[in-house]
Amino acid sequence: MVDVSVALPASIDLAIVGAGPHALTLVTHLLQKKKSMRGRFLVFDPSGVWMSQWNHQFAAFEIPHLRSPAVHQPDPDPHALRTFAEGRSHELFPPYDLPGTRLFQDFCQDVIRRWKLQTCVYPAQVTRMMPFSHCRRSRFLLELSNGQTLIARRVVVANGGSIPQMPEWVEQVATPYPADRLLHSGRVDLRGLQLQGERVLIIGGGLTSGHLAIGAIERGAQVFLMARRRVYEKLFDADPGWLGPKYLKDFWAEPDWSTRWQMIQQARNGGSMTPAVLTQLRRLQRDGKIVFYEQCQVRSARWSGEHWQVCCDHAAVHQCLQDQTIDRIWLATGSQLNATKHPLLKDILETYSIEVVKGLPVVDEHLRWQRCELFIMGGLAALQVGPTARNLSGARAVSDRIVPALTKSSLALR
Repeated sequence: MVDVSVALPASIDLAIVGAGPHALTLVTHLLQKKKSMRGRFLVFDPSGVWMSQWNHQFAAFEIPHLRSPAVHQPDPDPHALRTFAEGRSHELFPPYDLPGTRLFQDFCQDVIRRWKLQTCVYPAQVTRMMPFSHCRRSRFLLELSNGQTLIARRVVVANGGSIPQMPEWVEQVATPYPADRLLHSGRVDLRGLQLQGERVLIIGGGLTSGHLAIGAIERGAQVFLMARRRVYEKLFDADPGWLGPKYLKDFWAEPDWSTRWQMIQQARNGGSMTPAVLTQLRRLQRDGKIVFYEQCQVRSARWSGEHWQVCCDHAAVHQCLQDQTIDRIWLATGSQLNATKHPLLKDILETYSIEVVKGLPVVDEHLRWQRCELFIMGGLAALQVGPTARNLSGARAVSDRIVPALTKSSLALR
């Protein structure tokens, strides 16, 4: 963690917003290409440490291992994680050596130590980013959550920026209810929960809902899992063909941004569960500990006394949850990426307008905003990088595009 007694510089060459795996990947690749960048950048995260949000989410959902194979990790050496795992091969899970959560966390700490990145994260959140011109060159005034400000010559936004997606019926719940009885999955923490004898409704058919269902059942709950379509299994978020030219060749050749957006949606195809998790849930279903309601959605819910009364959109066809009293509802309904709603991009959009397709900005090949030295990582870069932009594999692909623009003066904006 950065020593907060050290004064924040008045200005910095490069500010990186967020300290997750994408930012870590970018920094290691940046230093590999240009050692002189050391000391010329700062990473901003309210926690003051690397990987805080990532580690919290894995712990809160009790996720045993990653969905990505060992080759996808923040170090520039693709074999670094396998080498680190020698003697811990039991923590690489089949079928493609998926790293165990503890192994991956230990490895990331080793990356941070080897690349001497322990003091790069400044413990504050960037709350506002205002572009301005200085000697006809773009600069950014960053406001921090602790009241401080600094000027950055270049900025990389690597904090995800996704907004929790809430079903429409949630807005229409008329009755007051205890805050902890209806939560988006991002606010659920299985640790410390006592659920013995409770009935938990989990909405969503993706891997998050699977992890939450397993965790709730282990704590003595009866689970109802509702999905608007059939729950299906898929090993990865997107077909491995999207990691190379097999599919990306046609994607990059497509000139129409809206068509590219459609290709991304088709490739990811909404939420899915890994075969291991779905097999575990089907076993629990046979034991009567979980009931699946597929191709079904909540139409309305009301808090009545101590429980939820839920009505589904097929009430005329089947009873579903109508006669059940539900203690908690967890919304594993994912999140949406929308540049126009990203709090840090508001001032940027007003100063440097840009085409936005279904929430995704149209940036240049280096993932740079038009007319200024602002770069984007993660899912917001998908129109250029493809459907895996938000994944660990995407972190490397995104870094490969941004790093040249940060290290070669010939690629800087004039």
